[in-house]
Amino acid sequence: MNDYKALKIFLLAAEKRNFAQVARELDITPAGVTRAIAALEYDLGIQLFVRTTRQVSLTTDGAIFAAQVQPAVAVLDNARRDVRNANKADQGRLRISAPTWLGKTILPPILSGFRELYPKMSFEISLSDGLVDIVDGDYDLAIRISSAPSDKFTIWRKISVVRRILVAAPGSRFHAMEHPGQLSPDDCLAYSGESRRETWVLSDGGSSMTISAGRAFSANSGEVLADMAADGAGVAMLPGFHVAEHLRTGRLVHILREWSPQDLWLTLYYPPYQALPPRIASFSKFFERQLPAHMAMLE
Repeated sequence: MNDYKALKIFLLAAEKRNFAQVARELDITPAGVTRAIAALEYDLGIQLFVRTTRQVSLTTDGAIFAAQVQPAVAVLDNARRDVRNANKADQGRLRISAPTWLGKTILPPILSGFRELYPKMSFEISLSDGLVDIVDGDYDLAIRISSAPSDKFTIWRKISVVRRILVAAPGSRFHAMEHPGQLSPDDCLAYSGESRRETWVLSDGGSSMTISAGRAFSANSGEVLADMAADGAGVAMLPGFHVAEHLRTGRLVHILREWSPQDLWLTLYYPPYQALPPRIASFSKFFERQLPAHMAMLE
């Protein structure tokens, strides 16, 4: 029998002063209560109870021991309760890392909808466009728009394809280009989580071309790159949600339509759990169900 269970039996016996009543409340046999108390006394080397045919009472040592272990067992009880609650599907706390754009537009209504269903859930949201160390950052879940992760220890699941397009200002020299070979590395505005260069792979369905982007400018913000391209600084390769408003207002146009960049994925990342805790699995399923409708509203 483990120490925690033995201490729970002891403390209840100290309160009830009746082994038979303890047995009934814990759904064990009276002999099981007697054996647990005897084993605890043997382990401690002291007598905890004085037993007569009519009653059970604590010895002086038993009373001292009960007073000392009661707070510790209460702490363990609280910890067990908190852990169990945190691993229920409808309550607990989730720490989520999400891209800035998604965190401002898509995530709020999804979080609100989830909390309507599960009001006991609480959230801590951190917005960042770069990849995060989900373990060191103590996150339960990270949402990212990227290619496949290089971290082989992270669990990740593809949720939705994110298509990118090449865009430039309508009055710029890039507007009339017919082939990506006309682009130089200085013309290509790179997106990089660490503000470094980016490799573009473009395909027209029959052939492909690789361009080293970002020699002149790179940023870890799609909004910044869209604004730079709209000002005529170069060509940006971005997901549609970053450039939708610019395309609607005519500040940007889709160029080199025959040449498609490699798709990205909206992906959910998890720490290396053997099995997802219920609260994380519950939110993940809800997020996946709600995402298409919210993405469609922004197109």
